[in-house]
Amino acid sequence: MFRGNHPTRVDEKGRLKLPAEFKRHIEEKYGMRFYITSRDGQTAEVYPLEEWEKIEQKLAAMPNSNPAKKKLLDRVSYFGQVAEMDTQGRVLIPQILRETAKVMGEVAVFGKLTYLEVTNMDSFRQNMDANPLTDADAEALAAFGL
Repeated sequence: MFRGNHPTRVDEKGRLKLPAEFKRHIEEKYGMRFYITSRDGQTAEVYPLEEWEKIEQKLAAMPNSNPAKKKLLDRVSYFGQVAEMDTQGRVLIPQILRETAKVMGEVAVFGKLTYLEVTNMDSFRQNMDANPLTDADAEALAAFGL
């Protein structure tokens, strides 16, 4: 499982330096290949290819006529690319996603259980301040024992 916040950098060539803790977990459990995409263009989602393929299997089971499936596939294809981790633990973030999500220079890398989320730290803080956890959120989480 990926967890926590590990600040790092996206260099001038668009390569994300995977934080050591995440890199170690990836090397132990997954291969060197990833699918990097976004659902909203605001954050980059870095999936070990094995985890992304689980999502693809679920999508393949849905009818092609499903409009939500089409919307999701349009977005994850538009922003997405397969990437391979180099020997220094870096993966290339697709250029269109780097520009749209403003993930260049100092970034935050959040563990999201089965994938990593890469975000512009200033944008993340602004969004978190604008959208605090509410009582309704607490109730929804409580329904799952959280």
